[in-house]
Amino acid sequence: MAYYHRLGELPPKRHIQFRQPDGSLYKEELVSSKGFSGIYSNLYHIYNPNSVKSIGKPVPFDWDIAKEYGLKQTHLNTSKISTTGKDYLNARKMLLKNNDVMMGICVPEERKMDYYFKNADGDELIYVHDGEGYMYSQFGKLKVSKGDYIVIPRTTIYRFEWNEGPLRLLVIESHGPIETVKRYRNEVGQLLEHSPYCERDIHPPTELHIEKEKGDYLVQIKKQGMLHQYSYEHSPLDIVGWDGYLYPYTMSIHDFEPITGRIHQPPPVHQTFQAWGFVICSFVPRLFDYHPQSIPAPYNHSNIDSDEVLYYAEGEFMSRKGIDRGSFTLHMGGLPHGPHPGTVEKSLGAEKTEEYAVMLDTFRPLFVTTAALDYVDKDYPMSWTE
Repeated sequence: MAYYHRLGELPPKRHIQFRQPDGSLYKEELVSSKGFSGIYSNLYHIYNPNSVKSIGKPVPFDWDIAKEYGLKQTHLNTSKISTTGKDYLNARKMLLKNNDVMMGICVPEERKMDYYFKNADGDELIYVHDGEGYMYSQFGKLKVSKGDYIVIPRTTIYRFEWNEGPLRLLVIESHGPIETVKRYRNEVGQLLEHSPYCERDIHPPTELHIEKEKGDYLVQIKKQGMLHQYSYEHSPLDIVGWDGYLYPYTMSIHDFEPITGRIHQPPPVHQTFQAWGFVICSFVPRLFDYHPQSIPAPYNHSNIDSDEVLYYAEGEFMSRKGIDRGSFTLHMGGLPHGPHPGTVEKSLGAEKTEEYAVMLDTFRPLFVTTAALDYVDKDYPMSWTE
């Protein structure tokens, strides 16, 4: 994160005595990245965060790559899915992956988690396609709404409570940190004037959620393709105060301000986040190009060293036919991709678009998982044939 935030009670300096009302010490915990050279936060617990009640048997939690899938333009028609599983974790279905990133969907039936989750493998970016509720973590209570990106640093312990109604999540897990875009920051990390969003659009937790009661608390920890079952007699959300630069936050796709031009602008103008080996872009409602001979539809593109995924959230993409809300397209490097036949001429004279989509652009090949095979549209690779 680019700025400092604090909540709750804190001692005047780090690493000094900070006592509870009964005279015992609060337990300080440093949550840091890159050892001691990256961003970090200091948290103050009522109970010892190392005090484990029991450790259960690990449960496999990974997705296999579909072997011999081949090189082909891909449409994963996930638009008609009503549920992908009962609860938040077994409903997570990763459809695309490589060593840098995984991407998939989560449409759980249950609205409330009766356990906590910690991802020790990677940072998470969750796009709330449908739904509204709250995320509870050591860092506090965070309101989440339709259209929000939720950025969750690795090892954050959290659970969701969702309101009744439609719920659909796009889940991205990153091997490296998910950050704001470097070219939109100055030397001290502040977002620049020409950035398509600013700090006012970034929403950290605004209130603590302290759970003091003892009981039986399960934390499921994802590490190296397994879910490790840790039980505690106290809640991990026993934090009375914290401060620092590392914490979960939301940013709404509706607050992303598009950059437009006289002729068609390339996808980097839509970039929203960066990470190791990939970028995330947001396509939002915007005015089209205003050159008198402009072509609003995108041109054909051969991306020689990237794979491109689009998740279609709202509206109708002018360059695509037969793609519904909630589906994915994967255009692999090594093949040209571009607008479907007839869509270029149809776009001429269009003044604006009302579309929303999330794009993942990887710098290394992205693979289809076996979980994705049920959704493959077999006709899509031939859909450019007039």
